[in-house]
Amino acid sequence: MSNPWLKKNPFLSMWLSGANAVAGAAQGRARSSVKRSAATATRQMTEAMVTAWSTPFAASKPRRKKRR
Repeated sequence: MSNPWLKKNPFLSMWLSGANAVAGAAQGRARSSVKRSAATATRQMTEAMVTAWSTPFAASKPRRKKRR
């Protein structure tokens, strides 16, 4: 006699397929969110570095043109 617990269950199969689809969508959204936040952090740090390095040069007095 075969074991009834080893038979294929179509309802369980459909439920697992749906759960897998939801998990895949959630994983995609989480990855895109992490990617967006990393890009934002990189852009902000780049702007801060450029500002920090260029501020002393921008704060210097403008040079006057020579008179003839």
